[in-house]
Amino acid sequence: MAGKKYQAALAQIEKGKLYELADAVDLIKKIAFAKFDETVEVTMVLGVDPRKADQLVRGTVVLPHGLGKSKRVAVITNGDKQREALEAGADEVGGDDLVEKIKGGYLGFDALVATPDMMKLVGTLGKILGPRGLMPNPKTGTVTNDVVKAIQETKAGKIEFRVDKTGVIHVPVGKTSFPPDKLNENARVLIDAVLKAKPTTAKGKYVKKANIAATMGPGLSLDPGALGA
Repeated sequence: MAGKKYQAALAQIEKGKLYELADAVDLIKKIAFAKFDETVEVTMVLGVDPRKADQLVRGTVVLPHGLGKSKRVAVITNGDKQREALEAGADEVGGDDLVEKIKGGYLGFDALVATPDMMKLVGTLGKILGPRGLMPNPKTGTVTNDVVKAIQETKAGKIEFRVDKTGVIHVPVGKTSFPPDKLNENARVLIDAVLKAKPTTAKGKYVKKANIAATMGPGLSLDPGALGA
């Protein structure tokens, strides 16, 4: 049974209504009731078949206003690149030693960047990093020789989106403490990136459903037509 605060929040949402993004953001902030700063997330149900490689929707985007906290970034590299990474603000930098540290259970970072020459070693961490979504990948810009750019973008609010096996994308876009315009802009940038990532092989309606919700609160259904879908 949902709690009284949840029920009170739910009562302020018009049943069956499809909200425009800006209106939904305003209401999310109004009905937030948790004692902590809740994360606001956008969920999109896509008309794709993720089992087909050419319909696997994924990508990265830099949220203009970040996620409310700076990510801790670790970098696995060698030589001068280690110095570059430290100067760019990496929180943890190493080579073979950092690989062994992670094997030993260290996971004190939110994102991991690696240079291509280290990927043979990093590949041995697949079972540890993969399930946590921390495995470096060229497609997301986390396997690169330009470690400075990768660190700066990640610290600035770069996030990855990826459709799951049920065709759903679920991504944080900020906190309930954000001003409405900043929360709205972050959500808009994410949604636009997902729309641009539409596979050419996807048939029929691309965005079937979309909603936005805070961690503890009920979701508000968004109008797919108003999203540009």
